Amino acid sequence: MKKLFSILFLSLGLTAFSQQVESIETILNDKISIRAIEVYDHKVWYSGTDSKFGFADLKDYKNQKQIKLSEEKLQFRTLAQDKTSFYAINIESPARFFKIDKKDLKSQVVFKDTAKTAFYDALHFVNDKLAYTFSDSDKDHLLKLAVYKNGTWSMFKNNIVLNEGEAAFAASNTNISSTKKYLWIATGGKASRILRMNLKDEKIKVFNTPIIQGESSQGMYSIDFFDDNFGIAAGGDYTKQDANVNNIATTNDGGKTWQIQASGQNAGYTTCVKIKPGSKGKEIVAVGDKHISYSSDFGKTWKKISDEKGFFVCQWIDGSNVVLAGNNRIAVMKLKF
Repeated sequence: MKKLFSILFLSLGLTAFSQQVESIETILNDKISIRAIEVYDHKVWYSGTDSKFGFADLKDYKNQKQIKLSEEKLQFRTLAQDKTSFYAINIESPARFFKIDKKDLKSQVVFKDTAKTAFYDALHFVNDKLAYTFSDSDKDHLLKLAVYKNGTWSMFKNNIVLNEGEAAFAASNTNISSTKKYLWIATGGKASRILRMNLKDEKIKVFNTPIIQGESSQGMYSIDFFDDNFGIAAGGDYTKQDANVNNIATTNDGGKTWQIQASGQNAGYTTCVKIKPGSKGKEIVAVGDKHISYSSDFGKTWKKISDEKGFFVCQWIDGSNVVLAGNNRIAVMKLKF
């Protein structure tokens, strides 16, 4: 009987981690750092350093185009889209909100934040008419959001006070996530908490997390939600990238409570997590500066599937292909199940 159980558990383990990397193919090489991508029209679109914005065609990798959104050497770590346009915000002050037409790629600045502390970490569209973007706060430590409603940007008024040293990380444009009911924002640094907005009344609740925190380099770097209840958060400590304690957590109640997963048993510092479409939260891919990892059990256990370095952000193309971007390149990873 003991032998039978051993064989059964071994079989379950092999099934759980049966996915393998079939290939990782670089589709763009450039002198650029990319931390924000979008998939649209069978192309991967990116924004990055030196004011660069462009695409690589996922059907024909040689079909590429790149433009500069500004003559200044701006750094972009945000990118989002609605039906007709892309939007990107530079991280330096003044923060300029660029709108790029999808048809002709002509851009214009549609909003500015001139505060010296302006530093926009993530930009997220809930739907075509509603978007939020999160910036470092001013001296008053109030939560600082800009909101896009029906074609117009404005600052979002609220009275949520952040802790001293609590901010966020512009690591992969993924510390904001949403469903039809909620919007979640992950903070990091000396405090790493979840801010949950009810999209119907725009009221915000704040929840503590057990994620590693306390230092400016620690906390959640990325979140993703499958539905109103299940979500995952990942991060760690940028200065200690091999450290893997208390850097991954999941929630089953919409962010109210979080459970640490795979502490001491994952690949370490993680900048981006993405739930596989159609998997109901069960399958998740994650990247960090030093690894690509995969979970097939709702984030409870993880397998490092590649030692590829220098990727900061990822996005599912379909059920077996993931686009990766980061230091000087964009690549497509094909998974075999």
